[in-house]
Amino acid sequence: MFCLRGLSLLSRRAVQFRPFTFEPLITQMQNCTDEEQVFDLIERSPAMLSEPQVGCAFNMLWQFQKQKTNLEKNIEFVRNHPQFLTLCNATANHIQAMGDDTLVDVLYSIRQFGVESHHPLVEALVTEAWKRLERFDTNVLSIFSTCLADQHLYFSPLMGKIADIVNRNLETIQDLRALSVLMVSISSIISHCFQERLVNKTELLFDNVDSSKVNNARRILLFLRNVKCSYHPLLERCNTVFIGSMSSLDLEAVCRIFSLYQSLQFHSFEFIEVARRRLVEMIPWSSGHPASFVRLFTTLGPVAGPEIRKQLKSTMLLMSEELTGQQVLTVLIAMEDMESRNAHLIKKIASVLYKHLDTYKSIELLKITQALSCLHFQNKELFMKLRELILSHLEASVMPSEICILVSALSMLPSSRLDQTALSRIEAILPQCDFKELSDIVVSLLRWIQNDHTCLAGPARQQLNLLRKLDHWGHHRLQQSTSLDLLWEELKALKGEWLQESLVEESVAALEHFVDEINGTNVAKIASFLSKTNYLSTIILDRIASVVVQQIEKIHPFSIPATILPFSILNYDPPQRDEFLGACVQCLNSYKEDLLKKMFTIKFLARLDSQLEILPSSLSARVQFRLMELNRAVCLECPEFQTPWFHDRFCQGHFNKDVGVMTGAQQQIYKMLAEILGGHRCVKASTLSPYYHTVDFECILDKRKKPLPYGSHSLTPGKSPGIYWESNTSRVESRLPPESERIALEFLDVRAFCSNIHHLKGKSAMKKRHLEILGYRVIQVPYVDWNSMALSTQDARMDYLRQHIFGAGKS
Repeated sequence: MFCLRGLSLLSRRAVQFRPFTFEPLITQMQNCTDEEQVFDLIERSPAMLSEPQVGCAFNMLWQFQKQKTNLEKNIEFVRNHPQFLTLCNATANHIQAMGDDTLVDVLYSIRQFGVESHHPLVEALVTEAWKRLERFDTNVLSIFSTCLADQHLYFSPLMGKIADIVNRNLETIQDLRALSVLMVSISSIISHCFQERLVNKTELLFDNVDSSKVNNARRILLFLRNVKCSYHPLLERCNTVFIGSMSSLDLEAVCRIFSLYQSLQFHSFEFIEVARRRLVEMIPWSSGHPASFVRLFTTLGPVAGPEIRKQLKSTMLLMSEELTGQQVLTVLIAMEDMESRNAHLIKKIASVLYKHLDTYKSIELLKITQALSCLHFQNKELFMKLRELILSHLEASVMPSEICILVSALSMLPSSRLDQTALSRIEAILPQCDFKELSDIVVSLLRWIQNDHTCLAGPARQQLNLLRKLDHWGHHRLQQSTSLDLLWEELKALKGEWLQESLVEESVAALEHFVDEINGTNVAKIASFLSKTNYLSTIILDRIASVVVQQIEKIHPFSIPATILPFSILNYDPPQRDEFLGACVQCLNSYKEDLLKKMFTIKFLARLDSQLEILPSSLSARVQFRLMELNRAVCLECPEFQTPWFHDRFCQGHFNKDVGVMTGAQQQIYKMLAEILGGHRCVKASTLSPYYHTVDFECILDKRKKPLPYGSHSLTPGKSPGIYWESNTSRVESRLPPESERIALEFLDVRAFCSNIHHLKGKSAMKKRHLEILGYRVIQVPYVDWNSMALSTQDARMDYLRQHIFGAGKS
């Protein structure tokens, strides 16, 4: 056996051996078919390699690697080969004599083979390139910038010099490949103004040169992600390139594009469709390689249909024991995105995960805790181990960002309590926290307060004191902002109850201070933030409307819904109402009538159904409910469009359930209405209109203002009765006795009004309008009136209800 093996090796060596010829060495290198032949030539070279020969040797070695898949590459073999050291020594003797192209290409090849940044040869090559920087052409400069980025020198003076050269020569650059490389390299150190110039230049080159190369488009996405700029015109151009080149993309390329789209919050269902088909084709060959299949599973799983998901999960179950710590974490996060309910696979992945828990970093422990919570996984031993590790990291950490991550993870654990260790660590870092970190701590703290029902007075007092300190530092951060851009970096992290209850006035006041800086590029995100506040700021809304009218060409159609939203939510018409709405509709390249008609065509709805299949269930449900509301609004307010109502079945499934517990005020009103109207038979609670509006209370008065009884029904105190159904959607008054009227009485709590003034929000105003179209007389009882001193007694409240139901003079 050993003889045969030796003979085989000898034969291979004989085949590879090339007798010495008088061909130039460079020509012989170019004729080689693998690395071994190149190294043979270097070994047998009678003299020191010349500068061109060094460049050719490195070029050939790297070209062989580029032709291989990730699984086939043998970079370590090349780097550790004896002749690679010979090649490096020869390079050191020719650095100053090298041409610019050769110098940078050799540096690039050496770095690709994993030679460390502190290696003397790498340092010498970088130093020489620095001396020649000003004379490099764009292509050479782009490759050199990649070498620096590969050494993590993003903020070095040398990278700053490159950025300055690009800035000075931007108008003359015509190579999209080189520009895209440079943009990625310098993205960490450029100003907002320079960023805009680069985006505009890239857009211009996309239109005027061959932009079909996938790598150019991918680097543009990477730049946009790095500078946190979702510029839709460029994103759409890149998306077109990816869709057209899908058949040539490998697994790694498709996965990277998905990841970049997710970071940029860019959604293209057309891309998802073609990418999904491409990934399904890769399932057979990837199933034999755990690393490749994990990539496929995490990318395809969240967008796959039921059958493909089942196939992916079955294969993953078989190979789960082979997964590394990072791979099993990636799979767990993908299962969270897929909302998996496969208990067997979840348990298996968790058991593999348990073996690697000690190896994970703080951010990974947070991801694990969050994923297990979303998957409803229960395992006391695993969660105890997680808690020990989180507390251990928390005691050792001094970085505010890491402490915030660990506090968030700790608050998500089952039956978790806020102990003194966490409290002291939080208090120590508050002055150093940015707005996102402060907001994350507030969310964690509120989660503890809500979940820990057994906390004593002492811990509760400490938590409230900590909330007050968080409010203080939140206000402090708001006051430090000196421009709208800096303020936005803080405000975009605000969320949930902290924004609504503690910082809304200061946040809006800060925005009003910089209101003149709102423009076509930032108007959509400012409008979106205002929608979350429920705060009616006419100053900001008027500015938004003015910007839209004057700068509509700078606003992408995808940004129009977010821009209009606060006007709808807050029920506000700006002085330029008609011009504002006209500009928004014009930006969508459609008239209102055409837009609405297109949305209710069979073709559009079929496409929507196919896209809803790949959305998370919660988002899909929200989209379906919004479509129902739109269908209802068009049917009621635009009958001339003759749009059919097709949501009966959806509404019956959505509303055919107990609607919950009445509030204290609603219980009071129900009892008083029964007394005023002559008993429970004369009032309905929690009923539905013909188009499925929920109505708090309903009654019918005949032409003499006498209440008419309904069929017999009863109400359990504190609980709403079952929903009362209308069999069709015809107008209400057609089913009433002649000259009688149906009354809808709505109790409006604090959520129906803007947070700063007593102004009715859009949803309640639209509901009143719709019910009136359906023939109801609508009575709205604001919480401010109901809880006022004027209505502090039961008699006063009874008189208030009588007055609104029967009118003046009715006892």
